[in-house]
Amino acid sequence: MEQNRICDLIGIRYPIFQGGMAWVSTAELACAVSNAGGLGIIAAGQAPADWVEEQVQKAQKLTDKPFGVNVMLMSPYADEIISLLARYHVPVATTGAGNPGKHIGILKEAGTKFIPVVPSVALAKRMEKEGADAVIAEGTESGGHIGELTTMALVPQVVDAVSIPVIAAGGIADGRGIAAAFALGAQGVQLGTRFICSDECTAHDNYKQAVIAAKDRDAIVCGRKTGHPVRCLKNKLTKRFLDSEYDGTPVEEVEKIGEGKLRAAVVDGDMTTGSVMSGQIAGMVHDIKPCKEIIAELVSGFEAACRGLGGMKL
Repeated sequence: MEQNRICDLIGIRYPIFQGGMAWVSTAELACAVSNAGGLGIIAAGQAPADWVEEQVQKAQKLTDKPFGVNVMLMSPYADEIISLLARYHVPVATTGAGNPGKHIGILKEAGTKFIPVVPSVALAKRMEKEGADAVIAEGTESGGHIGELTTMALVPQVVDAVSIPVIAAGGIADGRGIAAAFALGAQGVQLGTRFICSDECTAHDNYKQAVIAAKDRDAIVCGRKTGHPVRCLKNKLTKRFLDSEYDGTPVEEVEKIGEGKLRAAVVDGDMTTGSVMSGQIAGMVHDIKPCKEIIAELVSGFEAACRGLGGMKL
């Protein structure tokens, strides 16, 4: 597991990414993952460029290992943030929620590895053509903003369609999930929800406890009517969302329901009316521990799963 295309591309020990989660993925979490041998990723979200700059500066003090920044291209600050990443020569940039085409050149010139999140084969092929170093094929099992295809269906199709390395994301919580992703042809994995429940994650403890308490069917999807579906844990907010999607409420009004709700959950600990974004693997998360231990468990679990499959025949 230590020697593969993703490890060689970025210079990390393990091909394990920590997903960029707005308000959750700060420099503290990202650097803990990077120091443990994975790739930690700071989430820019909708934050202004000066906040992202503070996070990048902090990360450069907390680790001498590669780290990344995830840029949400729908953000009004996306252009500024991309320029900032190039100026600081951030090792890796991941992107989502938009077309990154116009930004690739500046990142490449700065030596930043460009790895977009893709929900489809078509976008993966386009990103490869435009110069992506790898792609993250993210299935609908993920938390937060999601696509339609499952990880099991999406990853092998993307692997077959592109020659650059593919990182699998969505529905991965332990070493068994990593082994499954590698069996599908992935060269790496990205996990988000599991790292919420880490000591170094600065999210409110209520948020972490909600993930731990979640059952298999608690991570549901709302917001489909807006064209931007989101997966989060069931609460009064999701009920309000779902009710409004089917009672004739105008899309513009539905969109307003979620404004400021992610911060309310992550920072303020509002589990009732906050947006508790989480993937479907929440039911597999049972404890809070240091990132170093999480990474070690992922690696040992992967190796155990591979041993268990050794010599298996159908």
